[in-house]
Amino acid sequence: MSDKKEPSVWEGFKAFLMRGNVVDLAVAVVIGAAFTNIVNAVVQGIINPLVGAIGTKDLDGYSYCLESPCSGSGSTATGIRIMWGSILGATLSFVITAAVVYFLMVLPMAKYLARQEARRKAKEGTQEVIEVSELEVLKEIRDTLVAQRASGHDRE
Repeated sequence: MSDKKEPSVWEGFKAFLMRGNVVDLAVAVVIGAAFTNIVNAVVQGIINPLVGAIGTKDLDGYSYCLESPCSGSGSTATGIRIMWGSILGATLSFVITAAVVYFLMVLPMAKYLARQEARRKAKEGTQEVIEVSELEVLKEIRDTLVAQRASGHDRE
């Protein structure tokens, strides 16, 4: 029989929460939610007015009517309206978010990891050279000792 005790559900839950990747994921979700607000503000405050210089001030106002007459809004609307401006605004938000995440987070982290890997490989290469040179020195010592023993046996 085994004297090992099964971990309790509570201990397993604590171990799960204390794993680094769970905490990292929680931080990423919180930062992502805050970042979404910033991107939405940029789209609403800068992108929409720039697009509004060409047409309407709000991207949500861009639409196409499939079935006439398209009038009203919300529950009182008649006709079939395709709100392509909303899709354009959401797409712009996504592209801006993806660009900022890539250029400010992913790309610098990839460069950092590549530098770390290059340093590690350079360090390993230096260690290999040292190990090879040590091996050569040890071989020379062995050969010298063998030669000395051989010459010592020849004298006798």
